[in-house]
Parts: sequence; structure tokens; C-alpha cells
Amino acid sequence: MPLRVDESNPEQKVCFFTVEHGEEIRICDTLEVMTDSEKSMSFVEIEGRRVYISEKEADALTVAGAKDGRKHLKADESDSVI
Repeated sequence: MPLRVDESNPEQKVCFFTVEHGEEIRICDTLEVMTDSEKSMSFVEIEGRRVYISEKEADALTVAGAKDGRKHLKADESDSVI
């Protein structure tokens, strides 16, 4: 899991993201979880780059205070399981 949330300070939860060259640290409530419609994945933007996360991680971030900017995707094809 490329995301870890430190909840030791309930007033200011800190998120740690494992990225290509180490770790990015952010205050959780400064982040927004968004949806990449083409990839059908959630992400947060850090330093102008998208960090893709699982739905479990997206939920953990929103519980930790991140804004939930995700949009629900609907399948266009009738044979889709979505």
C-alpha cells in the first residue's frame, strides 16, 4: 500500500505516500481525492503529479480529512459488469 496515515495527532492527521524516489508527506486535510475517468482510478495530486491510489486508500484519506472530489462512473456498454 503506497499510503500510510498517521493519526497520532487527531487535530492534524499526516499522510505519507510512497512515490518513485522516496516518500511525500502531506497534511491529510489539504488533499483532494479525485477520479481519473479514463483509467477509472482515484488519485491525489502532489507537486503537480498524479499519485494513483486504491479505493480503500481513497476512503482512508477521506476519513482522515481529505476532500472527496471523486465522481461515480457509469458504464456506457450494456454488457459491462459496472
